[in-house]
Amino acid sequence: MRKTTSPSPPPPGVRQLHIDDSHAGQRVDNFLLHVCKGVPKSHIYKAIRSGQVRVNKGRVAAEYRLEAGDVVRVPPMRLPAPDAPRVVPAGSFPVIYEDEHLLVINKPAGVAVHGGSGVSFGVIEQLRAARPEARFLELAHRLDRETSGLLMVAKTRKALVALHDMLREGRGRKHYLALVVGDWVNERQHLRQPLLKWLTASGERRVKVDPSGKPAHTLITLKKRFKRYSLLGAELFTGRTHQIRVHLASSGFPIAGDEKYGPDAVRESLSRQGFNRMFLHAHRLVIPHPVTQEPLDLVAELPVACMNLIDSLEHLL
Repeated sequence: MRKTTSPSPPPPGVRQLHIDDSHAGQRVDNFLLHVCKGVPKSHIYKAIRSGQVRVNKGRVAAEYRLEAGDVVRVPPMRLPAPDAPRVVPAGSFPVIYEDEHLLVINKPAGVAVHGGSGVSFGVIEQLRAARPEARFLELAHRLDRETSGLLMVAKTRKALVALHDMLREGRGRKHYLALVVGDWVNERQHLRQPLLKWLTASGERRVKVDPSGKPAHTLITLKKRFKRYSLLGAELFTGRTHQIRVHLASSGFPIAGDEKYGPDAVRESLSRQGFNRMFLHAHRLVIPHPVTQEPLDLVAELPVACMNLIDSLEHLL
């Protein structure tokens, strides 16, 4: 007897969605990712590029920001069956701060902040799965998958817009801790090399110092020296991709455990000691509250694995 399978549900028809104040200011691509849950990102961006997605009957780019009163044409897209099992597990992360507008968590290393680029889901998708009652949860910024520490999530549109403005204008201070390979000497040093994104032959995203790149500014402070290694503080004045990692590596002091910009021999040596991550941690965040303007000074202490490595290095001094 031939085995038959149930046909997948047909794609829904065109939808005309009216934008209200709750979505005003949101990028159209992020809006579509929210209303078309389960549709691959590549399908959504293809629909935008091909003009199937329209706002007020006109073509728009992915970065177009919606306004109250806009009408968004959403083309037919094949969605998961209503009874399909949930593919995103609910995630619980240590909460450093939370109120009605803002959530700040301590992200572990090895967890992406969002799905894409071969990752089915990340922190934001897991938070939404864990908080189905939440009407709004959006990342205010990014952390590399290999980086641990403080991650801001906006719980209201007002908070998200304010946080984006704050980061763009350079208000607030973001401090990281990094263990680097080498004996760092200067107590304070400004790194201002411009950074340029590029792709390897295999299509992997990388960043390098290049005169044609975007301006980038990192302030490095020496915390402690351990012969072959140094513990550094890094304060960001710009927010370029892989900024701290590339600035330090290009200065001759790659971050311990960095698989993209650090030496394989060091990573393998640390792995034999039980340390299997990159030593970069978003340690402290000093910002005004995005809505109340109350000063916030938030700290996420070093993870246990990082503390244990520091202890082992101190015993060698």
